[in-house]
Amino acid sequence: MIEGFTLPKATFRTRAFDETKMEYYWLDKTTEDYFMGKRVVLFSLPGAFTPTCSNYQLPGFEENYDAIRNQDIDAIYCCSAVSYTHLTLPTSDLV
Repeated sequence: MIEGFTLPKATFRTRAFDETKMEYYWLDKTTEDYFMGKRVVLFSLPGAFTPTCSNYQLPGFEENYDAIRNQDIDAIYCCSAVSYTHLTLPTSDLV
């Protein structure tokens, strides 16, 4: 980590769920929406829900979650490029 490092401004296309319409929609969120005023850890996976990412890369972050948060970290974010179908599947279909 580099103290004082600021992430470049970027916009993330995210999926959100409208409970009143019971449907998903695209929502633009920026680095400022997620990170402004916070001390964060941001890591990425090449493909969510793939055997390598799920079995070898992500577990280390899960196992060390408390140790990371105890270093005065406000939030931990994982970013991944996934297909639209992965974003709309129920969790039970991903296992």
